[in-house]
Amino acid sequence: MADFRMAARRRLPRPVWAYVENGADDGRTTAANADAWRRWQVRQRVLAGVRDVDTTTTVVGDDLGLPILLGPVGLAGAISGSGDLAAAQAAARYSTRAVLSTGSTHSLEDIGAATVPGGWFQLYPWGDRRLTGSLIDRARDAGFGTLIVTVDVPVVGNRLGELRYGMNSQPWLSPGVAIRYAGRPRWLLDAARHRRFSLANLAEPGARGSITDSVRRHAIAMRPDLSWDDLAWMRNRWDGPMLVKGVLEADDAARAVDAGAAGVIVSNHGGRQLAGTLPTARALVDVVDRVGDRIDVLVDGGIRSGLDVAVALALGARAVLIGRPWLYGLSAGGADGVADVLAVFDAELRRTAHLMGVSSVHQLTRDHLARADEAAVESPW
Repeated sequence: MADFRMAARRRLPRPVWAYVENGADDGRTTAANADAWRRWQVRQRVLAGVRDVDTTTTVVGDDLGLPILLGPVGLAGAISGSGDLAAAQAAARYSTRAVLSTGSTHSLEDIGAATVPGGWFQLYPWGDRRLTGSLIDRARDAGFGTLIVTVDVPVVGNRLGELRYGMNSQPWLSPGVAIRYAGRPRWLLDAARHRRFSLANLAEPGARGSITDSVRRHAIAMRPDLSWDDLAWMRNRWDGPMLVKGVLEADDAARAVDAGAAGVIVSNHGGRQLAGTLPTARALVDVVDRVGDRIDVLVDGGIRSGLDVAVALALGARAVLIGRPWLYGLSAGGADGVADVLAVFDAELRRTAHLMGVSSVHQLTRDHLARADEAAVESPW
C-alpha cells in the first residue's frame, strides 16, 4: 500500500493531500489506529490441506465477495473527478460495496442510476429533521438498500492540516492556496474536466453549487445536540437495515442494538475527530464481546493490508471498511486504481489465511492470534 500512497502524494496538491491524510490535532489517533493492528501476531498452521480460501461473507443480509467495503468519503471528487462513481464501479468488480457519503460529489440519484440496486448510503444527520428525512427518502427512491448513520460528528474535529493548507470552508480562494494547486498540472487538468468540488447532495435543488456554498451549508447544518431520540426517529423512517457508525464503547453499541440497529461500525472517523481516543483495533474487542452475538460488527481505521483484515476478522469483525487506501488508488487511476487496491487486499487476505491454515475467512478466531508481547490472547488488552 505504500506505493499507492506515495503515488497519491506526488499527484495531489498539498491542500487535497492534507484532506486525505491528516487527522485531528497532532494526528495521534490516526497513527494509533495503524499501530494497533500491528500489535497482533498471527499463528501459522502447517499441513492444513487448504486448497483455496473462501472470502465471501454476508453483512446485514447483503452477500459480498470480500469482507472489505469501501468506506464513505466526502469530497472524493476532489481526489479525482470520477470519485464516487469510480469507487462504486471498482467495488462491483469484487462483488462488494462502496458506501456513498452524504458529502459525496456525485448525487444519490447519479450513483443509484449508474450502479446495481441495493447500495449502501452513509447519512450525516445534518440540519433539522426535514433535511435529514429528505436524504433518507432520496436514498430509498434512488434504490439504496442499507443506511449507515454516522454519529461521531456533532461538531467537526480540529483538523489542523486542512486549516493550514486552505482546505476549509473557504478553499481555493486566496492566491497562496491557488499556488499550491498550480504545482500539480495533471490534477488541475482532471479538475478542469470534471469540476466536481461541491457536496452534490447538499446543493440547492436543480443546481450543482460551488464548493464554498455547499461546505457553508454543511457547517450550518451540523447537529451538535444529536441524541438517541434522533437515531430512533431515523430507524423508524428507514425501512431497510441500518448500521450505526462511530461507535467505540460497548455501552453505546448495546444502545444502538436497542435502537434497532442491524450492525455497528467501530470507528473513530479515521482519527479525524477526537485526538487521543481509543484506536479501533482495541475498541473492537469490547464491542464484539458485548454485542457480536446479536448484530454484525464492522470496523475501520488504519487498515492497510490483508493481514490487518485477517486480524480484524479474527477479533470478531464481520467485515472491514477502508478509506484512505481506496483514495490512494483513486488518485492514481480512477476506477482501475481503486480496483488495483482491492486486488492487493484480496491477494494479501487470501495468502494470509492460507498460511494460517484456514479455508474460509469465517474460520478465523482469536485462537489464531497472539499479542506481539504475549504468548496468548486470553486478555487482549
